[in-house]
Amino acid sequence: MMSLKKLLLVTILIISFSTTYAQRNYDDYNKLGFQGGISLFDINTSNFVTEQRTGFGGGFTTRGAFRNNFDLIYGITFFSNKVGIFGSENGLGAKRQAISYNIPNVQLNFLGSYNIVKHHFSIEFGPILNINGNMKLDSERLENYILDGYNTLRAQDIEDINPVNFHVMGGATVGLESFRLSAQYQYGVTNMLNKLNDQNIEGEDFKGNSATIVVMAVVYF
Repeated sequence: MMSLKKLLLVTILIISFSTTYAQRNYDDYNKLGFQGGISLFDINTSNFVTEQRTGFGGGFTTRGAFRNNFDLIYGITFFSNKVGIFGSENGLGAKRQAISYNIPNVQLNFLGSYNIVKHHFSIEFGPILNINGNMKLDSERLENYILDGYNTLRAQDIEDINPVNFHVMGGATVGLESFRLSAQYQYGVTNMLNKLNDQNIEGEDFKGNSATIVVMAVVYF
């Protein structure tokens, strides 16, 4: 589990890196911006029955001209992602429902952008470093619900997930030089549920990869 103190330290380091790197001027175009929007988050796994939920995020981004039709994008984004995992009161289907979890996280991205129409339409791609806290139950009332497919595994037993994960991203932005709308898909290439394997739960091998659709509005200054 990553403590709040450690998460804040990592965040400060990421901000320092982004600020320092932003001093470099790629050609004649280098913009600092603020972005905010929603995330549609889910976990691709055979271990649980999941349901995509809507979260939100916001942060800072820098876009700089690099070479020919390519830009570089780097920045930091804070997310509050949500996911539903099905369980029931007694494990036999009584009061079955999608139990809501919240996953706070910080992302550092370093992306390439190819301009189809410069300053107006581009496609983006690249790696993302994701640092997250625990998968926290939204309601303590449901902490003893038994998750679908298990005899004793409770909702509260799966909160401790991997704190560091890597994503790959592909997407596009459209708009003006000072304002754009961005849509992207992120896939987690690391097993975010791997820490559950340390608990030896019912002999299960846990594996899950995050899948996130992010829609953002970006304002450049």
